[in-house]
Amino acid sequence: MTFLQQLIIAIVQGITEFLPISSSGHLILIPYITDFPDQGPLIDVAVHIGSLLAIILYFRRDVTGLTRGGFAAVGIGNDPAQRRLFWYILAGTIPAVALGLFLKLGGYLEGFRTTDLVATNLIVFGVLLGLADRFGRQLKSYEDMSLRDAVLVGLAQALALIPGTSRSGSTMTAARALGYKRAEAARFSFLLAIPAVAGAGLLAALDLADASVQMQIDATVTGGLTFLAAIATMMFLMNFLRSASLLVFVIYRVVLGIALLWLF
Repeated sequence: MTFLQQLIIAIVQGITEFLPISSSGHLILIPYITDFPDQGPLIDVAVHIGSLLAIILYFRRDVTGLTRGGFAAVGIGNDPAQRRLFWYILAGTIPAVALGLFLKLGGYLEGFRTTDLVATNLIVFGVLLGLADRFGRQLKSYEDMSLRDAVLVGLAQALALIPGTSRSGSTMTAARALGYKRAEAARFSFLLAIPAVAGAGLLAALDLADASVQMQIDATVTGGLTFLAAIATMMFLMNFLRSASLLVFVIYRVVLGIALLWLF
């Protein structure tokens, strides 16, 4: 991979991972609109790891609280509120992990890397995002999470394994439909991503160990660049959602989806 390809992939991933417009869908589109070869699933996972590190840094206070909750869950320390949130985040992770393992072990993931599927999902889930944001109440915060909410948002997260759906988009759709404030829906979404993306990264590490030295270097560089782009995007989005709706992202998804169906 050239540095230009690594830079473009990192910028696209860093921006689209946190905006509800599908990072995996945009990564798949890069080879179609450039002369670059398909970067492959290993690079895709490497950039998601870069995004994960950005989430941990930005939400370090929440991550610290969840860590305390994890220790409390095994009898070390006493923090009932964080222990409850820890178990709920864990419960919300199970659907994505289960479906991810099924798709990976069954060899189905490569079959999803098509532009028509990306385009269709951009439109369908974009409309659902718009409806949830338009009619969803703004009552709840992350601390109000219940087991039911965690599982429902976790089921929505599992759908994002199909490119074009958007992990942040599907989880924010579910959270908004359940009455979470926009910024809190994003916060809920990003914290729920930590164990799911970490699990995917662990699986990818096994593949990375067997990859060539050059591929390992490419994955490391691209993941690092993604981390920088992701931090900047997350700061923008969290501020944006405190005073604006998700309509601009809905319009972008629908227009892009229609354009892709027409072009490809």
